Amino acid sequence: MQNKVFIKEIFTSIQGEGPYVGVNQLFIRFSKCNLNCKYCDTDFETDLVQYDSISLAKIVNDTSNIHSVSLTGAEPLCETDFLLDFLPKINKKVYLETNGTLYENLQRLIQYIDIVSMDFKLNSAAGSGDLFIIHDKFINAAKKYDKEIFAKVVFDNNITDYEIEQCIEIAKKYDIEIILQPKTDGYKLDIHNTDIKQVFNRFINKYSKIRLIPQVHKFINVQ
Repeated sequence: MQNKVFIKEIFTSIQGEGPYVGVNQLFIRFSKCNLNCKYCDTDFETDLVQYDSISLAKIVNDTSNIHSVSLTGAEPLCETDFLLDFLPKINKKVYLETNGTLYENLQRLIQYIDIVSMDFKLNSAAGSGDLFIIHDKFINAAKKYDKEIFAKVVFDNNITDYEIEQCIEIAKKYDIEIILQPKTDGYKLDIHNTDIKQVFNRFINKYSKIRLIPQVHKFINVQ
């Protein structure tokens, strides 16, 4: 039987996060996740459509004028077996959006991935516990194969000095860029402008490869 997967949605839109903000991508939103972040605002249990690897690859290959295909979620690496069947069938650059915890799954797929957008999941914002050791292993798995990788940090007023220090320590170790992303409540920032600048300063004073990029797609009201 052909390997199949449940997809939440497939759509073409503008990337609204990170250093590739503004490029046109085909988004494939997977429905499984191994975490349960407090700020996740997507329903991944209803309106799911099942695809096999051949039909999904045809959608990707028939889509023109895109920078890359974004595997997003939930957590795409929860569907590693499907991706191993699907990714060799497509002819587009692959951009992985991930929570940075399933490093063993990444190792199985890394040859098919071009760009890795990894989240540092902070306990203060996501309620996910201390994941820094796992994040370190994840980045190491990507860097071993010389893949482009950067780390996003979704934060609010509760971010701690320990979390900042750990993010910077790991980023320095692998020489990667950190993208600071203020947490939002729907389409509204969940942190005051002055507090955003303070958090930015706490990072930039210790590490130079820091950029502050809010979720641009929410400000211009696109999916």
